Amino acid sequence: MRTSKSVTQMSFTPTYSFFAESRQLMKILSTLFMLLFLSELRAEGIYICSMPNGSREYRNTGDVKGCKKLNVEAVSVIPSGSAGNASGDRSKNSAAPDGSFARIDNMIQKRRDQDRMQILLDEVKREESRLIELKQEYQNGEPERLGSERNYAKYLERVAQLKEDIQRSEKNIEALKREISTLK
Repeated sequence: MRTSKSVTQMSFTPTYSFFAESRQLMKILSTLFMLLFLSELRAEGIYICSMPNGSREYRNTGDVKGCKKLNVEAVSVIPSGSAGNASGDRSKNSAAPDGSFARIDNMIQKRRDQDRMQILLDEVKREESRLIELKQEYQNGEPERLGSERNYAKYLERVAQLKEDIQRSEKNIEALKREISTLK
C-alpha cells in the first residue's frame, strides 16, 4: 500500500542584488560575445559572391558557391599636416594645396578611370540582361502559373514581385547610365 507524503514547495524570492548582479553579468557576457564575434568577422576576410539571380553580394564568409576572396589592403591612416588644420582652418589649404599633398600620376588616374568605366559598363550589361529575363517572365503582367502556385494569391504575389524587380532593374540601369555620363 502506498503512503502519501506531503511535499513542501520551496519559494524563491529574488532580491534586488540578485537582479543587479545578473544584469552586470549579462552586460559582461554580451560584451565578450560581441568581441569574439567581431574578431571572427575580421579574421575571415571579405568575399564577393555572385548570386543565381545575377546580383553580387559582399560577405564575410565564402560558404556559398561562386564566392571569391577579395585581397583588401590594410586601412591606412594619414595624419593631418599641422595643428592649424585641426583647429578648423581648412579654407586656406583646400583652395591651394601645398607641395606635401599627395598627387596621383595622370597615367594612373586614367587607368583607374578606364577601370571604373569598364566596371560600370559591365554592370549595365548585366542589369540589362536581367531586365530582359524579368520582362520575358513577366509577359506584360500575365506570367505563366507555376505548379507550386495553386493558390491564386501566391500567383499574384509573384506577379507583384516581378513588377517590383523590373522597376528596380530599370532604376538601376538609369543610375548606372547617369554615373557613366559623369565620367565622359
